[in-house]
Parts: sequence; structure tokens; C-alpha cells
Amino acid sequence: MTMDNKTEEEMLKKAYEPARLAMKYHPFYEGKIEVTAKCPVKSFQDFAIWYTPGVAEPCKDIKAHPERVYDHTSKGNMVAVVSDGTRVLGLGDIGPEAGLPVMEGKALLFKYLGGVDAVPICLDTKDPEEIIKTVKYLAPSFGGINLEDIENPKCFEILDRLRAEMDIPVWHDDQQGTATIETAGAINAHKLVGKKIGESKVAMIGAGAANIAIARVMVSAGFNIKNIVMVDSKGTLHQGRTDIDDSYKEKWFMCTHSNAENIVGGGKEAMKGADIVVAASKPGPGTILKEWVQGMADDSIVFATANPIPEIWPWEAKEAGARIIATGRSDFPNQVNNSLGFPGIFRGALDVRARTITDEMCIAAAMEIAKTAEDRGLTETHIVPTMDEWEVFPREAVAVGMKAIETGVARTKMSRDELMHRAETAIKRARGETQLLMDSGYIRDFPE
Repeated sequence: MTMDNKTEEEMLKKAYEPARLAMKYHPFYEGKIEVTAKCPVKSFQDFAIWYTPGVAEPCKDIKAHPERVYDHTSKGNMVAVVSDGTRVLGLGDIGPEAGLPVMEGKALLFKYLGGVDAVPICLDTKDPEEIIKTVKYLAPSFGGINLEDIENPKCFEILDRLRAEMDIPVWHDDQQGTATIETAGAINAHKLVGKKIGESKVAMIGAGAANIAIARVMVSAGFNIKNIVMVDSKGTLHQGRTDIDDSYKEKWFMCTHSNAENIVGGGKEAMKGADIVVAASKPGPGTILKEWVQGMADDSIVFATANPIPEIWPWEAKEAGARIIATGRSDFPNQVNNSLGFPGIFRGALDVRARTITDEMCIAAAMEIAKTAEDRGLTETHIVPTMDEWEVFPREAVAVGMKAIETGVARTKMSRDELMHRAETAIKRARGETQLLMDSGYIRDFPE
């Protein structure tokens, strides 16, 4: 017997059940999102207001006062979820069509958790310049851009360019979103085990977009970069690596600024004596071995976040001595998944009409996520809120909106109470609409 008195066979069956149901339910519903009206249509005469001839007046008003596009249209609550399908979940380069179910799922989470309208846009190009150009072309219709599942290193260049060249929030969820929630979880996990984040030894398995951003945000939140040892497919990052140069500036930065002890080797060596391991690598099981966990410090923390299968099964990490284990999956305790971040973060950014989403805004969100879990009570299986603890999303939105106002990137200023009211109203409305459609039968129940 293993965790929760279940056999490994039972736990494996449970772990693979979502995949089985996904293959049954996706074709039944033929997609997860659709467009619905938000204005009344009491008679066909109303279309004279919503369309021609009446619509010409808002058009002219926007022409004269471009900022009023936020008042007359849905732009201020509309986000594009943009991907080229080159790094989808842990599946790799599967292409834009195969990536579309993920982007639809993202849009569903945006709506249900954050009250944000999102449109999946999968691009049939892998060229960074073409992606940048296309996103800029899309800007007039959207209040924000969520980049998703774009391979590294080009994802860094695309994000940096678009943030610098556009005046609406552009963020890469695999970078900033993942970094936000994992920082929140790491902070609370350290509280539980009684260790200081500034003294913690951190092993990071994977050196892609996610872990590079996680390291940056964790350091901004108080972790010591010199105590971080990051591992890519060829081994630990250190100053002696001759296969990496400043053409991959993010990874080279880690080579020259982290790993003060100049540890050379692979995952085993990086994790030896570590207080926490943050894995954002290839899916497991077996990417992280039990003996590597056994070599960690007492009261160790394991974040195995690969999808769809974590780098090590949670029960294996527990058997190896880990005290706190988190994954990216909702069917295990401690889901340190970016679904806890992006809906609330975009809610706050959109509500103040922010020009960008900064690392300071992400840290504000991380601190609020951590505080929300702490207010409910921290335990070894509750270091971050679950998705059904809905209050985390408006709380994040307020924290992000207030930080945007404080740092001067917001177009609109509001009080904390006003931001909370807007966020709660939008999120409750989205959930209420979904429930109403289910109750009425317009959203069908699951098939037998």
C-alpha cells in the first residue's frame, strides 16, 4: 500500500482517467467554447442599434477619441490566446491544429475563473518575425495577448519584442504565469517546513522558458540566485559550459550568476542536499528518480510540474522522503499550475486597462495567492488554493490592479474596493451564465 492507502495500480488508473474521459467528451461537445450575446435582442428592430445604422455613431466617436474603443466595444475584456503549437504541454511540436484543444481549454479557464473573454488563435507559422507581426496586427481587437506553448528560445524574443512594441498587456503564460504560481507555492512550502527562502538550496530540473522565468521571479521574491542549480538536457548550468553562449542570453545568465558552488553533473548532483526541486522538464514518470529525492535535505519539497505526467509520481516522491509534493495536475493535491494565475492576473490588468504586465505585478499576484492559502490554513497538501477556492481570483485581480496603478502602467485608476467589486461581478457573472446554461439544458450533461 502507498499514499492514502491505495495501491500503485489504483493510483495509476486514477491518474490516467482524465485522458480517457477527454477522448470521450471532446468529440461529444465539439469544442469547449462559443460566442454568446451580452446585449438584449427584444426584437429585430434592436439590430438597428447594435448594427447599422446606429453603430455608425460609436464608430465615429472612436475615430475622434481612440481610447473610447474600451467604452463602446468588448476590447477591454477580450484576450487572444496565441500559439504556434511548437511546445504544447509536454507533447512538443504537434502543430497548430493539434494545439487547438489546449487553447480552447485556456479560453474556458479565462472565462470561468476570471470572467475574461478569450479567443484561441493558432498560427500556421513558426517564424518569430511572422508571429510578432501577426500579434501586432491583432492588437486593435484585444485588450491583452496571452502567448502560449511557443518553443524556446524564440519565446523569449517574441515576448520581449511584443512587450516593448505594444501598448496592451502581452504575456507568455509558460513563463510569467507558471513563475507566479510556483513562487507562491514555494513561499508557503518553506513556511511549513520552517526554512527561510533566502537560505534555501534550489535545484531546477529543466532550463526552458518556464524554469528560466520561475528562477527570475523567485529571486525577485527573495530566493538567492547563487543557491540555484539549474539543469538542462546536457547537465548543470555553470560557467564552464562551452556549448552555451550569450546567443542564448537567458540560459547563459544562469550559467554566470547561479550555482555558486559550481556543481557539475546532472539532476542527481543538482538535487543533492537541495531543500526544494522545481521541475519543469519532459514528462515522466522517471524523469526524476526516487534516489535523487532521497539525496535531498530533510523536509524536502518536490515540485514536479510536467504535463500530462509529472517527472516523478507524487507517491514515489513521498516514499523517497519528500515532505511536500506539488504537481501541475488538478487530480493531485497542491496543483501549482498557472490556471491559478492568469485568470485573476488578466482580470486585474484589464480592469485598469494596463499597458503591460510587469514582474512586480506577478509578484503581487504570487503574494496574494500565498496569502489566500494561508488564510484558509496551510497544510502539507494545501500550500496554494485550489481552483474552487474562487476568492483567490478577485483577490489576485485587486493586487495586480493596485500594483499597476502604483507603478504607473494603468490607464485607469480605481480604489481597492472598486477593483474588488468589478472583479467579483465579472467572475460571478461568468459562473452564473455557465450554471444557467447547464440548468436549462443548452449545455448538455456528460454522455453516459
